[in-house]
Amino acid sequence: MRWSVVLALTAVMTLPVGARAEPPPHAQAEINYLLGFVRASGCEFYRNGTWYDSERAQEHLRYKYEYLSAHDRVATAEEFIEQAATKSSLTGRPYLLRCGRSKVVTSEEWLRAALARLRSSAADY
Repeated sequence: MRWSVVLALTAVMTLPVGARAEPPPHAQAEINYLLGFVRASGCEFYRNGTWYDSERAQEHLRYKYEYLSAHDRVATAEEFIEQAATKSSLTGRPYLLRCGRSKVVTSEEWLRAALARLRSSAADY
């Protein structure tokens, strides 16, 4: 069995049953927006040597978010980006993103820009 699989299974098995610390409602709404934005983007995400479609990327980021949330490690959208959506927890390699023929950017840069646009549009109302 590959070491990465063992680590992933260990992480799942150590989740406390029924225990979950959700971020504040405002942060939860922003994180859900970002996860939906990833899924709806149609962009490709590069993770550990492989390009994935936006649906698989969103599933992976949601899994990481749920794990971190269960361990009370995500209280803001910025913490979600930093801890779940910036780089591989196993290799430390950054996640990359490409949308059509646009230049490849880091997922951190792309998600921070999306969060800034969300907050800017909310401030307009």
